[in-house]
Amino acid sequence: MVKNTRAWDVDMLQLDTADSDFASCLQNLTTRQEEMDLSVSRTVEDIIATVKSRGDDVLLEYTQRYDRSHARSISELEMSSDRLTAALDSIAPAERDALRRATERVRDFHQHQSLESWQYRDASDNLLGQKVTPMERVGLYVPGGKASYPSSVLMNAIPARVAGVGELIMMVPAPGGVVSELVLAAAKIAEVDRVFTIGGAQAIAALAYGTETIPAVDKIVGPGNIYVATAKRQVFGQVGIDMVAGPSEILIICDGSTNPDWVAMDLFSQAEHDENAQAIILCPDGDYLDAVSASIDRFLPEMERAATICASLNDRGAMIRTRDLVEAVTVSNQLAPEHLELSVRDPEALLPMVQHAGAIFMGAYTSEALGDYCAGPNHVLPTSQTARFSSPLGVYDFQKRSSIIQCSRRGVEELGQVASVLARGESLTAHARSAEMRLAGGGDEIH
Repeated sequence: MVKNTRAWDVDMLQLDTADSDFASCLQNLTTRQEEMDLSVSRTVEDIIATVKSRGDDVLLEYTQRYDRSHARSISELEMSSDRLTAALDSIAPAERDALRRATERVRDFHQHQSLESWQYRDASDNLLGQKVTPMERVGLYVPGGKASYPSSVLMNAIPARVAGVGELIMMVPAPGGVVSELVLAAAKIAEVDRVFTIGGAQAIAALAYGTETIPAVDKIVGPGNIYVATAKRQVFGQVGIDMVAGPSEILIICDGSTNPDWVAMDLFSQAEHDENAQAIILCPDGDYLDAVSASIDRFLPEMERAATICASLNDRGAMIRTRDLVEAVTVSNQLAPEHLELSVRDPEALLPMVQHAGAIFMGAYTSEALGDYCAGPNHVLPTSQTARFSSPLGVYDFQKRSSIIQCSRRGVEELGQVASVLARGESLTAHARSAEMRLAGGGDEIH
């Protein structure tokens, strides 16, 4: 692809599924270019080890160094409940109302996801079942500084609360002592228990291993920069994590019936996140793709993050002409996008064909932005083609399932024989004898 010299010139890659080299071009476009930065990995390893050994003292040192904090103790980095209430009271009424309405919708949606415990008895009167238990404590990481996302607070905290998590600890960096009032207000509305203005890999280490002040958690959720993502990878196993998310993605399938201005802005909505974000449009109508391109050129100079959008569209964006809508869905399934917009007259007709997508937005009126903030479903979604095997964050991510097994005197006769044969087939004699001792004639329990 030829690069442009002017900052706002967008020259998205043009592909056609009928071209002989389409498959290789698509592969080059979507192959993850990320390589593990060994220096970042080593830095994070050192931070985690230091936090494990020195606790609060080094957390304070890191926060003073990286976030220019003047705090003299960890206690000064914790936001009190009164401080969160003050933040909620200080924001504009329209913002407060928007947060509350979004909270209601997100909570309503996630209440449909709760798993329930269940039991049944089989023909031999054995009791079998599943016990669902919420996690005791969860850590939530929220970006701070230039990237402040109150919506991320709601999307991570609310399903945890619906799941019944006992305590929610939030970490949010405050560079120069500045923290978003909207983020703190969202924490209050979402009923976060404790909030610390600590960021980076050190915050992840503190949540994973605990310090004198910060309790260790069972799971860490929430987005962050490369140091945060690398730290989450490294502490996985000590704690659970939601996912290691890649750059934002949107794929829009069009039939030419949607206002091209709307589609252009939907492409922008993900491209403005990051130069590495990916925005792709598929359509059988070449003239319509030209119309969307014209809308992009017209609107881009107006955008606050024009430079980021331009870099994203030029480096990772694409306009793909397909033979028909069925082929467009086939290509989409291959890419397994984070966000899939079916911007067509009859989205219900295409929906059964969609196999892989983090979230599916149906019809011209359903912009991806509605899902980011207030539609109800979670906006924490699988990226980088992981929608092939992963799902959006939900209540089930904060609940554990324990199996229940209780054998009756009659049931053990059957199951013990089966277990004995299989265990001896695996040369696990103790397993076999453990089952055999409970068979008839093997002796009863002591009373």
